[in-house]
Amino acid sequence: MAGIKQLASQTLWYGVPTIANRFLGYLMNLSLPLFFAQPAVTADLTQIYAMIPFLNVLFTYGLETAYFRFSKETDQQKLYNTLSVSLLGSTILFTVIVLLCSDYIVRWSNMEAHPEFITWMIAILFFDALSTLAFARLRQENRPKKFAFVRLSSVVVNLSSVIIFLGVIPSYVHRHPTSHLAWFNDNGVGIGYYLLGNMVGSTLTCILLFAEFKQIRFQFDPTIWKKVMRYSYPLIIVGMGGMINDLLSRLIYQHIVDLPVTEAKHELGIFANIYRIAVLITIMIQAFRMAAEPFFFKQSTETNAARTYARIMKFFVIACCYMFLFISLFIELFSWFFTAIHKPIWTQGLYIVPLLAMGNIFLGIYYNLSIWYKLTDKNKIGAWITVGGALLTIGLNIVLIPTWHYLGAAIATFCCYFFMMTVSYFLGQKNYPVPYATKKIIAYLLVVCIFYALHKLINYFYPALWFSISSGLVFILLFTRLVLWAEANELHNFAFYKKLTRK
Repeated sequence: MAGIKQLASQTLWYGVPTIANRFLGYLMNLSLPLFFAQPAVTADLTQIYAMIPFLNVLFTYGLETAYFRFSKETDQQKLYNTLSVSLLGSTILFTVIVLLCSDYIVRWSNMEAHPEFITWMIAILFFDALSTLAFARLRQENRPKKFAFVRLSSVVVNLSSVIIFLGVIPSYVHRHPTSHLAWFNDNGVGIGYYLLGNMVGSTLTCILLFAEFKQIRFQFDPTIWKKVMRYSYPLIIVGMGGMINDLLSRLIYQHIVDLPVTEAKHELGIFANIYRIAVLITIMIQAFRMAAEPFFFKQSTETNAARTYARIMKFFVIACCYMFLFISLFIELFSWFFTAIHKPIWTQGLYIVPLLAMGNIFLGIYYNLSIWYKLTDKNKIGAWITVGGALLTIGLNIVLIPTWHYLGAAIATFCCYFFMMTVSYFLGQKNYPVPYATKKIIAYLLVVCIFYALHKLINYFYPALWFSISSGLVFILLFTRLVLWAEANELHNFAFYKKLTRK
């Protein structure tokens, strides 16, 4: 239980900046309807942020996970030096290659109106890649406070840029049309200020990590590097497959949906906004992974490691279930928000959010399960699982999106993550058995799905917003009561539960 408490504490520290980053980013995207009347305007931004994770996998090529893996059996400074030199050289090389291909990327993405967006994207990739190992070192050394400070500083700069250039200045110029600030409105950048803010934030991150960069010595050990590459190259396949599963639908949507370019961009803008609601679950997953990956590797030498992994999985699923209930039971609030600002067009497709949310829970479970092949150095199997999921994603997206549009993309996401979760579970139990509370986990997932269905049925007959919110709160309380009853033996070790039961 002490290990779980430590992981929970570190998840909080790593989670605060991660949640702030993703949630504030979501709020910025949620505010786009305040600045832009038509969803099509946001389509280019959606494509940029679909390309960045794909390219980031290539720029970092699994070095973060490899650093955690080998830091326990290799001189940490020598490992840090070798991987940092490798990362610096490869980042410069990949940046030059992408710059040379930028014209092709502009044409493929229908971004001829804003080719500068690709240049700014490359700058973001460059600075983010350079900071990868510095952040990994902070996590390895259990320095979550500096990690949080750097992450939050970047978020604040990004958020400030968006507020100033998309909110404050346009409002001021509207009242003072002769102001010199009108140039910022008339230069055609528009939604590109979002990217510029991100670029400045990424640059600031590298500056704040200067102390970690100063620790690098230009020493390169070929033996260590070869060992790391043998371990990490399958992780490139895993990462790339993961990006296909997560982002392909948004990357190719306007290219395969049977609509004119303008209408396709319109639907892509709406779909991206819908997807961001479900992404609230992945925010928690990312925060968990920040703390869990180094924790799992350190825990692997303990005699009760498998039991610890099982307990972590159960509480992780419970937390995901709460997120699912929060998203699915209060989805009408999002609809109310867009209607209140007279932009009901942005509410199209909200019905697919619960399906996407449950699919992302499967993804979170898969990330927990994936520890078996990382601990046993069988990353190739993990790569094959991800490739299988990627092929399923590609096939389903191509078949379903032209006919079912948003729903087709959501079904593809759900099926892909369910497949990966199931296959990883059965293979993991053969190679690295962990006594997961499988029946309880399945029961929790079924219960929240039933609660969602009942909530929809009740609100079909009585659709008032206040009643929808009230009944949603009742279902969350019912689930809480179920968890307290089912997990009483586990929870009695937590101080908050002791205080709660005393009352």
